[in-house]
Amino acid sequence: MDQYVERVVDLTEPEANQIFDLTVEEARAHVLTGDPGAVRSIQGSFALVARSGKTVRMARSLDRPMRYFLAKRREGPVLIVAPRIDAIYNWLKGEELDRQFHPSYTRMVPAHYIVELQLIGCPDPDPAYTRFFTPALGSLPTDLEEIGKAYIGALADEISAWLRRVPDREPVGVCFSGGIDSGSVFLTTYYLMQRLAMNPSRLKAFVLDFGHGPDVGQARAFLDGLGLGLFLEPIEADPAALNTDETIRIVEDYKSLDVESATMALALCRGIRQRYADWKYLLDGDGGDENLKDYPIEENPELTIRSVVNNPMLYQEGWGVGKIKHSLTYSGGLSRSYTRTYAPAHCFGFSGFSPYTRPNVIAVAEAIPFIKLTDYSVDKLYALKGDVVSRGIAAVTGLKMPVFPKRRFQHGAMAKDTLENRLPWREAQYRSKFLSLYQ
Repeated sequence: MDQYVERVVDLTEPEANQIFDLTVEEARAHVLTGDPGAVRSIQGSFALVARSGKTVRMARSLDRPMRYFLAKRREGPVLIVAPRIDAIYNWLKGEELDRQFHPSYTRMVPAHYIVELQLIGCPDPDPAYTRFFTPALGSLPTDLEEIGKAYIGALADEISAWLRRVPDREPVGVCFSGGIDSGSVFLTTYYLMQRLAMNPSRLKAFVLDFGHGPDVGQARAFLDGLGLGLFLEPIEADPAALNTDETIRIVEDYKSLDVESATMALALCRGIRQRYADWKYLLDGDGGDENLKDYPIEENPELTIRSVVNNPMLYQEGWGVGKIKHSLTYSGGLSRSYTRTYAPAHCFGFSGFSPYTRPNVIAVAEAIPFIKLTDYSVDKLYALKGDVVSRGIAAVTGLKMPVFPKRRFQHGAMAKDTLENRLPWREAQYRSKFLSLYQ
């Protein structure tokens, strides 16, 4: 009788983990226990795989993509775990196992879950999913001052912990538009650098400038109004250089809005890298829209105000594990789309940080009593984010933050009609382009 020999190939880039108060090995041991409380206690950014015999457990934070693929060999199964689809494919090619591969056969570890696999050979059992992050819903009072202070207080705690790990002389950049999320991240970082006796001249606010987009003016008005205009640094880019084929290859997804956003992120990261060869640390406001449920409901026929406020972490996780619309290949919500932020920064060698994606910040957002505050009014929901964040910034930093109307990154970087001319494709065409990489 043949003896199966199972194998695990870990390509997850352990050096990319940013874990506070634990070593990577200690954090991996937490994952191996399968205990949700132990994994929830891991603070920071992580993508971890742990194995004991035939049992493999994987877990990741919202800001770290993590994929796996189970291949067959005569001697037994091999599990490949990596942040990217192409990393899995390239490994399989090197082992002459690539005939088993199709990108849709890869699986994304959904954020906030422990995924357990048993390497027992054919037929492979389904993975088991155990949630390790379950925030309480609607537990805060309806006082917007108190909500704002708690929300921005949690944001400040995460930024403070991150800043303390940045080497003393390293500069810090914020991907900036003057919107609510990037604006609050910038102001909180500026405040904390002063409070922690760090030199604020290390800080810059980078805004993407195609020459005619509204974000540059908004960013300037935001900072000038606070006497902080000296921190603004426009990063000029040429619209003719935008290349969605490159974006799809780097991001490995095809959702139109995410392709558009990632194309802008690539232009910004490329511009910063061309200007500053050694710059490493960037912050951004990604996750803020998801936390405060600030997306145009009318643009998605699947959504209603009731589904948005009644479903926990809908924008962070999509419809969720075990639901019919949950994608095994991509997961859902920001758990899927965060590659629009992570992949461009990683491609150009930056160490990025999105403090709004941290569980401690999301937990405060989920505790907001959205139903009581909005009474299922779409207009009240849209107004809530500005109210909460501006009050929180005032309470925590003492600064009066300007609040401008919501605008997507890609629509602020360039005029909407120009964007449609430069990036005319739709999801089906982007998907075909992505699949063509493996044909």
